[in-house]
Amino acid sequence: ISLFDGHAFVLNSNTQGYNLDCRDSYGGVKEIYIAEKATISAITATAGVITAIDKDGTKVFFKYNLIAHTAEADQEATPSRENGTFMVKQTVKFPINKMTVAVRNELLLLAQNRLYIVVVDNNGIGWLFGEGNGMMLAPTTAKTGRLLGDRNGFELSFESDEKTLAQQVDAATLLTLTTAES
Repeated sequence: ISLFDGHAFVLNSNTQGYNLDCRDSYGGVKEIYIAEKATISAITATAGVITAIDKDGTKVFFKYNLIAHTAEADQEATPSRENGTFMVKQTVKFPINKMTVAVRNELLLLAQNRLYIVVVDNNGIGWLFGEGNGMMLAPTTAKTGRLLGDRNGFELSFESDEKTLAQQVDAATLLTLTTAES
């Protein structure tokens, strides 16, 4: 512990450097899973990796199959030297083609809840977005399109302000997302 201007600070050091990795990383989102935050009873994590997500009773994450090359998930870290804070704006965006009453009704339900969203990237790695505060529906559009070849459907956007970057969801836990607890 060090003193600076009468304030105590714990001095931490880096734990590792970084070497260039192989060229085997791919951009994009493969699939998305969504659950109401209130239906998750516990999350077990160690060192940034989630090893269990306990769901209440028959509740599950719902899988959203995606149109190739259309979904994205972003995390923007904003440290403030002046305020001594660090926050992360998490955003998940994806379209659903074809305007239907079923999608409209589901969208209205999503708008009423704080959500956990697991984003599985094209490397097969899952990331939990909204872990602290829950993802909320952000400005979202429903479009008929103008030309015959335009998208007719919804463009969904979700956001959350979090204290940290998304944690990785391990492969074994990913397999349990759509299975109800017994």
